[in-house]
Amino acid sequence: MMIAKLKKTYPALTQRNFRYYWFGQCVSLIGTWMQATAQQWLVYSMTKSALLLGLLGAAQFGPVMFLSLFAGVFIDRYPKKRLIIFTQISLMLQAFILAILVWSGHVTYWHVLILAVLLGFVNTLDQPTRQAFMPELVERKDLRSAIGLNSAIFNVARMIGPALSAVLMTKYGAGPLFFFNGISFIPVIISLFLIKTNPPETIKVHKKVLVEILEGLKYIRQSPPLRSAVLSMLVVGTFVMNFNVTTPLFAAEALKQGVNGYGFLLSATGAGSFVGALLVASWAKGNPKLSLLLGSAFIVSALLMLLEPIHILPLAAVTFAIIGFFNILFMTTANSTMQINTSDQFRGRVMSVYSFAFLGTTPIGNLFAGSIMQKLGAGMGILICGAVSGLLILLIVINTVVKKHSLQVNG
Repeated sequence: MMIAKLKKTYPALTQRNFRYYWFGQCVSLIGTWMQATAQQWLVYSMTKSALLLGLLGAAQFGPVMFLSLFAGVFIDRYPKKRLIIFTQISLMLQAFILAILVWSGHVTYWHVLILAVLLGFVNTLDQPTRQAFMPELVERKDLRSAIGLNSAIFNVARMIGPALSAVLMTKYGAGPLFFFNGISFIPVIISLFLIKTNPPETIKVHKKVLVEILEGLKYIRQSPPLRSAVLSMLVVGTFVMNFNVTTPLFAAEALKQGVNGYGFLLSATGAGSFVGALLVASWAKGNPKLSLLLGSAFIVSALLMLLEPIHILPLAAVTFAIIGFFNILFMTTANSTMQINTSDQFRGRVMSVYSFAFLGTTPIGNLFAGSIMQKLGAGMGILICGAVSGLLILLIVINTVVKKHSLQVNG
Protein backbone atom coordinates (compact mmCIF):
# COMPACT_ATOMS: atom_id res chain seq x y z
CA MET A 1 0.00 0.00 0.00
CA MET A 2 2.77 2.42 0.98
CA ILE A 3 4.78 1.64 -2.18
CA ALA A 4 1.70 2.14 -4.36
CA LYS A 5 1.00 5.49 -2.67
CA LEU A 6 4.63 6.52 -3.09
CA LYS A 7 4.54 5.73 -6.82
CA LYS A 8 1.28 7.64 -7.20
CA THR A 9 2.72 10.69 -5.44
CA TYR A 10 6.11 10.49 -7.20
CA PRO A 11 5.37 8.78 -10.56
CA ALA A 12 8.88 9.28 -11.95
CA LEU A 13 10.07 6.51 -9.61
CA THR A 14 8.00 3.99 -11.59
CA GLN A 15 10.37 4.37 -14.54
CA ARG A 16 13.44 2.12 -14.59
CA ASN A 17 15.94 4.46 -16.24
CA PHE A 18 15.14 7.29 -13.86
CA ARG A 19 15.52 4.99 -10.83
CA TYR A 20 19.02 3.92 -11.95
CA TYR A 21 20.05 7.53 -12.50
CA TRP A 22 18.41 8.78 -9.30
CA PHE A 23 19.97 6.19 -6.98
CA GLY A 24 23.40 6.81 -8.50
CA GLN A 25 23.01 10.53 -7.85
CA CYS A 26 22.02 9.84 -4.21
CA VAL A 27 25.60 8.80 -3.44
CA SER A 28 27.44 11.17 -5.76
CA LEU A 29 25.75 14.36 -4.61
CA ILE A 30 26.74 13.75 -0.98
CA GLY A 31 30.35 13.66 -2.14
CA THR A 32 29.85 16.80 -4.21
CA TRP A 33 28.57 18.75 -1.20
CA MET A 34 31.34 17.39 1.01
CA GLN A 35 33.92 18.68 -1.47
CA ALA A 36 32.17 22.04 -1.87
CA THR A 37 32.05 22.56 1.91
CA ALA A 38 35.65 21.44 2.41
CA GLN A 39 36.93 23.60 -0.45
CA GLN A 40 35.26 26.78 0.79
CA TRP A 41 36.35 26.35 4.39
CA LEU A 42 39.87 25.25 3.38
CA VAL A 43 40.33 28.42 1.32
CA TYR A 44 38.88 30.69 4.01
CA SER A 45 41.03 29.08 6.72
CA MET A 46 44.16 29.54 4.55
CA THR A 47 43.48 33.12 3.44
CA LYS A 48 40.97 34.71 5.87
CA SER A 49 39.92 36.81 2.88
CA ALA A 50 36.38 37.39 1.63
CA LEU A 51 37.78 38.72 -1.63
CA LEU A 52 39.90 35.61 -2.33
CA LEU A 53 36.91 33.42 -1.48
CA GLY A 54 34.88 35.43 -3.98
CA LEU A 55 37.69 35.06 -6.54
CA LEU A 56 37.56 31.28 -6.06
CA GLY A 57 33.84 31.31 -6.91
CA ALA A 58 34.53 33.51 -9.92
CA ALA A 59 37.23 31.11 -11.14
CA GLN A 60 35.01 28.06 -10.69
CA PHE A 61 31.95 29.51 -12.40
CA GLY A 62 33.73 31.75 -14.93
CA PRO A 63 33.85 29.05 -17.65
CA VAL A 64 30.08 28.58 -17.28
CA MET A 65 29.66 32.31 -17.80
CA PHE A 66 31.67 32.43 -21.03
CA LEU A 67 31.09 29.00 -22.57
CA SER A 68 27.56 27.86 -21.60
CA LEU A 69 25.92 29.01 -24.83
CA PHE A 70 28.52 27.19 -26.92
CA ALA A 71 28.04 24.06 -24.79
CA GLY A 72 24.31 24.13 -25.59
CA VAL A 73 24.98 23.74 -29.33
CA PHE A 74 27.35 20.85 -28.59
CA ILE A 75 24.71 19.14 -26.42
CA ASP A 76 22.07 19.38 -29.17
CA ARG A 77 24.45 17.70 -31.62
CA TYR A 78 25.73 14.68 -29.66
CA PRO A 79 24.29 11.84 -27.48
CA LYS A 80 23.78 13.19 -23.99
CA LYS A 81 24.51 9.93 -22.17
CA ARG A 82 28.05 9.75 -23.62
CA LEU A 83 28.71 13.36 -22.70
CA ILE A 84 27.64 12.75 -19.09
CA ILE A 85 29.88 9.68 -18.75
CA PHE A 86 32.81 11.81 -19.93
CA THR A 87 32.05 14.65 -17.50
CA GLN A 88 31.56 12.32 -14.51
CA ILE A 89 34.93 10.63 -15.08
CA SER A 90 36.58 14.05 -15.40
CA LEU A 91 35.01 15.28 -12.15
CA MET A 92 36.17 12.12 -10.38
CA LEU A 93 39.78 12.69 -11.45
CA GLN A 94 39.65 16.34 -10.36
CA ALA A 95 38.55 15.30 -6.85
CA PHE A 96 41.33 12.71 -6.55
CA ILE A 97 43.99 15.26 -7.58
CA LEU A 98 42.74 17.70 -4.94
CA ALA A 99 42.84 14.96 -2.28
CA ILE A 100 46.44 14.05 -3.18
CA LEU A 101 47.52 17.71 -2.97
CA VAL A 102 45.97 18.15 0.48
CA TRP A 103 47.45 14.87 1.78
CA SER A 104 50.89 15.84 0.48
CA GLY A 105 50.84 18.94 2.70
CA HIS A 106 51.81 21.21 -0.18
CA VAL A 107 48.38 22.52 -1.19
CA THR A 108 48.19 26.28 -1.78
CA TYR A 109 45.43 28.71 -2.64
CA TRP A 110 46.61 28.75 -6.25
CA HIS A 111 46.36 24.95 -6.52
CA VAL A 112 42.75 25.10 -5.38
CA LEU A 113 42.07 28.02 -7.72
CA ILE A 114 43.44 26.23 -10.81
CA LEU A 115 41.51 23.05 -10.01
CA ALA A 116 38.39 25.15 -9.50
CA VAL A 117 38.81 26.54 -13.02
CA LEU A 118 39.11 22.98 -14.39
CA LEU A 119 36.01 22.01 -12.41
CA GLY A 120 34.23 24.96 -13.99
CA PHE A 121 35.13 23.86 -17.52
CA VAL A 122 33.72 20.37 -16.92
CA ASN A 123 30.58 21.69 -15.20
CA THR A 124 29.94 23.99 -18.16
CA LEU A 125 29.19 20.88 -20.18
CA ASP A 126 27.93 18.63 -17.36
CA GLN A 127 25.17 20.80 -15.86
CA PRO A 128 23.09 21.56 -18.98
CA THR A 129 23.68 18.05 -20.37
CA ARG A 130 22.23 16.44 -17.24
CA GLN A 131 19.27 18.82 -17.37
CA ALA A 132 18.66 18.08 -21.06
CA PHE A 133 19.02 14.33 -20.41
CA MET A 134 16.03 14.27 -18.02
CA PRO A 135 13.29 13.96 -20.72
CA GLU A 136 15.06 10.83 -22.01
CA LEU A 137 14.68 9.19 -18.58
CA VAL A 138 10.96 9.80 -17.99
CA GLU A 139 7.78 10.35 -19.95
CA ARG A 140 6.85 13.99 -20.49
CA LYS A 141 3.89 13.77 -18.11
CA ASP A 142 6.27 12.81 -15.25
CA LEU A 143 8.87 15.49 -15.95
CA ARG A 144 7.88 17.75 -13.03
CA SER A 145 8.01 14.76 -10.69
CA ALA A 146 11.50 13.84 -11.92
CA ILE A 147 12.80 17.40 -11.54
CA GLY A 148 11.38 17.63 -8.03
CA LEU A 149 12.86 14.28 -6.98
CA ASN A 150 16.22 15.30 -8.42
CA SER A 151 16.06 18.47 -6.36
CA ALA A 152 15.07 16.42 -3.30
CA ILE A 153 18.19 14.25 -3.38
CA PHE A 154 20.30 17.32 -4.16
CA ASN A 155 19.08 18.84 -0.93
CA VAL A 156 19.32 15.66 1.13
CA ALA A 157 22.96 15.70 0.08
CA ARG A 158 23.04 19.37 0.99
CA MET A 159 22.05 18.40 4.54
CA ILE A 160 24.24 15.32 4.93
CA GLY A 161 27.33 16.53 3.06
CA PRO A 162 28.08 19.69 5.09
CA ALA A 163 27.27 17.93 8.38
CA LEU A 164 29.70 15.08 7.59
CA SER A 165 32.26 17.61 6.35
CA ALA A 166 32.15 19.55 9.61
CA VAL A 167 32.79 16.41 11.66
CA LEU A 168 35.45 14.90 9.38
CA MET A 169 37.36 18.14 8.74
CA THR A 170 37.68 18.76 12.48
CA LYS A 171 39.32 15.35 12.98
CA TYR A 172 41.01 14.48 9.68
CA GLY A 173 41.26 17.64 7.58
CA ALA A 174 39.97 18.20 4.05
CA GLY A 175 41.84 15.40 2.22
CA PRO A 176 39.45 12.50 3.00
CA LEU A 177 36.46 14.59 1.90
CA PHE A 178 37.93 15.19 -1.56
CA PHE A 179 38.85 11.50 -1.82
CA PHE A 180 35.32 10.38 -0.87
CA ASN A 181 33.89 12.69 -3.53
CA GLY A 182 36.09 10.97 -6.12
CA ILE A 183 34.84 7.54 -5.01
CA SER A 184 31.21 8.74 -5.04
CA PHE A 185 31.22 9.17 -8.84
CA ILE A 186 31.58 5.42 -9.37
CA PRO A 187 27.85 4.59 -8.69
CA VAL A 188 26.79 7.29 -11.16
CA ILE A 189 29.06 5.98 -13.89
CA ILE A 190 27.77 2.43 -13.32
CA SER A 191 24.14 3.63 -13.41
CA LEU A 192 24.73 5.43 -16.72
CA PHE A 193 25.99 2.22 -18.34
CA LEU A 194 22.85 0.40 -17.10
CA ILE A 195 20.47 3.01 -18.55
CA LYS A 196 18.96 2.12 -21.94
CA THR A 197 17.23 5.02 -23.67
CA ASN A 198 15.93 5.91 -27.11
CA PRO A 199 17.30 9.42 -27.45
CA PRO A 200 15.84 11.86 -29.98
CA GLU A 201 17.69 11.99 -33.27
CA THR A 202 20.63 14.35 -33.26
CA ILE A 203 20.90 17.02 -35.94
CA LYS A 204 22.90 15.75 -38.92
CA VAL A 205 23.30 19.00 -40.86
CA HIS A 206 24.88 21.68 -38.69
CA LYS A 207 24.79 25.42 -39.10
CA LYS A 208 27.48 27.71 -37.80
CA VAL A 209 27.73 27.66 -34.01
CA LEU A 210 26.89 31.35 -33.58
CA VAL A 211 23.84 30.97 -35.82
CA GLU A 212 22.56 28.10 -33.68
CA ILE A 213 23.19 30.09 -30.49
CA LEU A 214 21.19 33.02 -31.86
CA GLU A 215 18.39 30.69 -32.91
CA GLY A 216 18.22 29.35 -29.34
CA LEU A 217 18.13 32.85 -27.83
CA LYS A 218 15.41 33.90 -30.29
CA TYR A 219 13.42 30.79 -29.37
CA ILE A 220 13.54 31.82 -25.69
CA ARG A 221 12.73 35.47 -26.40
CA GLN A 222 9.60 34.52 -28.35
CA SER A 223 8.26 32.36 -25.50
CA PRO A 224 6.87 34.37 -22.53
CA PRO A 225 7.24 31.47 -20.02
CA LEU A 226 10.86 30.82 -21.04
CA ARG A 227 11.67 34.53 -21.03
CA SER A 228 10.28 35.05 -17.51
CA ALA A 229 12.11 31.99 -16.18
CA VAL A 230 15.45 33.09 -17.63
CA LEU A 231 15.18 36.70 -16.44
CA SER A 232 14.22 35.75 -12.89
CA MET A 233 16.94 33.09 -12.76
CA LEU A 234 19.51 35.66 -13.92
CA VAL A 235 18.56 37.86 -10.96
CA VAL A 236 18.49 35.10 -8.34
CA GLY A 237 21.57 33.38 -9.78
CA THR A 238 23.57 36.61 -9.58
CA PHE A 239 22.51 38.12 -6.25
CA VAL A 240 21.03 35.29 -4.16
CA MET A 241 22.93 32.13 -5.10
CA ASN A 242 26.19 33.25 -3.49
CA PHE A 243 25.99 30.88 -0.53
CA ASN A 244 29.54 29.64 -1.21
CA VAL A 245 30.77 33.14 -0.26
CA THR A 246 28.08 34.54 2.03
CA THR A 247 27.49 31.53 4.30
CA PRO A 248 31.05 30.91 5.60
CA LEU A 249 31.53 34.65 6.13
CA PHE A 250 28.17 35.05 7.87
CA ALA A 251 28.96 32.06 10.12
CA ALA A 252 32.42 33.35 11.00
CA GLU A 253 31.81 37.11 11.31
CA ALA A 254 28.15 37.66 12.20
CA LEU A 255 27.61 34.50 14.29
CA LYS A 256 31.21 34.01 15.53
CA GLN A 257 31.07 30.31 14.63
CA GLY A 258 33.66 27.87 13.31
CA VAL A 259 33.35 25.08 10.77
CA ASN A 260 30.63 23.33 12.82
CA GLY A 261 28.39 26.41 12.73
CA TYR A 262 29.04 26.82 9.02
CA GLY A 263 28.10 23.20 8.34
CA PHE A 264 24.99 23.60 10.50
CA LEU A 265 23.80 26.56 8.42
CA LEU A 266 24.31 24.67 5.16
CA SER A 267 22.47 21.66 6.57
CA ALA A 268 19.59 23.89 7.70
CA THR A 269 19.35 25.36 4.20
CA GLY A 270 19.36 21.85 2.77
CA ALA A 271 16.60 20.73 5.16
CA GLY A 272 14.30 23.53 4.05
CA SER A 273 15.15 22.87 0.42
CA PHE A 274 14.43 19.16 0.83
CA VAL A 275 10.91 19.84 2.13
CA GLY A 276 10.30 22.23 -0.76
CA ALA A 277 11.62 19.73 -3.31
CA LEU A 278 9.37 16.93 -2.04
CA LEU A 279 6.41 19.28 -2.25
CA VAL A 280 7.21 20.23 -5.84
CA ALA A 281 7.85 16.59 -6.81
CA SER A 282 4.30 15.73 -5.75
CA TRP A 283 2.95 18.36 -8.18
CA ALA A 284 3.43 16.00 -11.11
CA LYS A 285 0.63 17.39 -13.28
CA GLY A 286 0.00 20.74 -14.89
CA ASN A 287 2.24 23.58 -15.98
CA PRO A 288 4.17 25.62 -13.39
CA LYS A 289 2.55 28.96 -12.51
CA LEU A 290 4.24 32.29 -13.18
CA SER A 291 2.99 33.62 -9.84
CA LEU A 292 4.86 30.82 -8.00
CA LEU A 293 8.01 31.51 -10.01
CA LEU A 294 8.19 35.25 -9.32
CA GLY A 295 6.61 35.12 -5.85
CA SER A 296 9.13 32.61 -4.50
CA ALA A 297 12.01 34.62 -6.02
CA PHE A 298 10.85 37.78 -4.24
CA ILE A 299 10.36 36.01 -0.89
CA VAL A 300 13.90 34.58 -1.01
CA SER A 301 15.26 38.07 -1.67
CA ALA A 302 13.28 39.54 1.24
CA LEU A 303 14.43 36.78 3.61
CA LEU A 304 18.08 37.56 2.85
CA MET A 305 17.49 41.09 4.06
CA LEU A 306 16.09 39.76 7.35
CA LEU A 307 19.39 37.97 8.14
CA GLU A 308 21.32 41.19 8.80
CA PRO A 309 20.25 41.77 12.45
CA ILE A 310 20.48 38.06 13.41
CA HIS A 311 23.48 37.07 15.56
CA ILE A 312 22.21 33.84 17.18
CA LEU A 313 22.94 30.50 15.50
CA PRO A 314 19.55 28.77 16.11
CA LEU A 315 17.57 31.75 14.77
CA ALA A 316 19.92 32.06 11.80
CA ALA A 317 19.52 28.33 11.08
CA VAL A 318 15.71 28.62 11.06
CA THR A 319 15.93 31.57 8.66
CA PHE A 320 18.33 29.69 6.39
CA ALA A 321 15.92 26.73 6.37
CA ILE A 322 13.03 28.98 5.25
CA ILE A 323 15.30 30.52 2.62
CA GLY A 324 16.13 27.02 1.41
CA PHE A 325 12.42 26.14 1.16
CA PHE A 326 11.46 29.12 -1.01
CA ASN A 327 14.70 28.99 -2.99
CA ILE A 328 14.02 25.41 -4.10
CA LEU A 329 10.42 26.31 -4.96
CA PHE A 330 11.80 28.97 -7.25
CA MET A 331 14.55 26.82 -8.80
CA THR A 332 12.39 23.77 -9.52
CA THR A 333 9.60 25.98 -10.89
CA ALA A 334 12.07 27.72 -13.20
CA ASN A 335 13.56 24.40 -14.31
CA SER A 336 10.14 22.81 -14.91
CA THR A 337 8.95 25.88 -16.81
CA MET A 338 11.89 25.65 -19.19
CA GLN A 339 11.76 21.86 -19.64
CA ILE A 340 8.00 21.66 -20.27
CA ASN A 341 7.94 24.61 -22.67
CA THR A 342 10.94 23.51 -24.77
CA SER A 343 11.01 21.26 -27.84
CA ASP A 344 13.72 18.57 -28.10
CA GLN A 345 15.34 20.38 -31.03
CA PHE A 346 16.29 23.32 -28.78
CA ARG A 347 16.59 21.55 -25.41
CA GLY A 348 20.38 21.63 -25.14
CA ARG A 349 20.57 25.32 -26.02
CA VAL A 350 17.68 26.29 -23.75
CA MET A 351 19.10 24.38 -20.78
CA SER A 352 22.54 25.87 -21.43
CA VAL A 353 20.94 29.31 -21.07
CA TYR A 354 19.35 28.06 -17.83
CA SER A 355 22.80 26.93 -16.62
CA PHE A 356 24.27 30.28 -17.60
CA ALA A 357 21.57 32.11 -15.64
CA PHE A 358 21.90 29.72 -12.68
CA LEU A 359 25.70 29.32 -12.50
CA GLY A 360 27.29 31.49 -15.19
CA THR A 361 26.50 34.75 -13.41
CA THR A 362 28.00 33.41 -10.16
CA PRO A 363 31.44 35.02 -10.81
CA ILE A 364 29.78 38.45 -10.94
CA GLY A 365 27.66 37.69 -7.89
CA ASN A 366 30.59 36.22 -5.93
CA LEU A 367 32.80 39.22 -6.58
CA PHE A 368 29.91 41.60 -5.84
CA ALA A 369 29.07 39.87 -2.55
CA GLY A 370 32.70 39.33 -1.55
CA SER A 371 33.67 42.95 -2.20
CA ILE A 372 30.73 44.39 -0.25
CA MET A 373 31.20 42.00 2.66
CA GLN A 374 34.90 42.84 2.77
CA LYS A 375 34.08 46.55 3.15
CA LEU A 376 30.78 46.58 5.05
CA GLY A 377 30.70 43.24 6.86
CA ALA A 378 28.87 39.97 6.32
CA GLY A 379 25.41 41.04 7.50
CA MET A 380 25.27 44.23 5.44
CA GLY A 381 26.60 42.44 2.37
CA ILE A 382 23.79 39.86 2.53
CA LEU A 383 21.21 42.62 3.07
CA ILE A 384 22.39 44.52 -0.02
CA CYS A 385 22.35 41.35 -2.16
CA GLY A 386 18.76 40.66 -1.06
CA ALA A 387 17.67 44.26 -1.69
CA VAL A 388 19.10 44.37 -5.22
CA SER A 389 17.54 41.00 -6.05
CA GLY A 390 14.13 42.00 -4.66
CA LEU A 391 14.09 45.27 -6.59
CA LEU A 392 14.94 43.56 -9.90
CA ILE A 393 12.29 40.86 -9.36
CA LEU A 394 9.72 43.61 -8.75
CA LEU A 395 10.72 45.21 -12.06
CA ILE A 396 10.20 41.86 -13.83
CA VAL A 397 6.76 41.53 -12.21
CA ILE A 398 5.79 45.05 -13.29
CA ASN A 399 7.04 44.44 -16.85
CA THR A 400 5.10 41.14 -17.03
CA VAL A 401 1.88 42.76 -15.81
CA VAL A 402 2.24 45.67 -18.24
CA LYS A 403 2.84 43.36 -21.23
CA LYS A 404 -0.08 41.13 -20.26
CA HIS A 405 -2.37 44.14 -19.96
CA SER A 406 -1.12 45.51 -23.30
CA LEU A 407 -1.87 42.19 -25.03
CA GLN A 408 -5.40 42.14 -23.53
CA VAL A 409 -6.07 45.70 -24.71
CA ASN A 410 -4.73 45.05 -28.21
CA GLY A 411 -6.56 41.74 -28.36
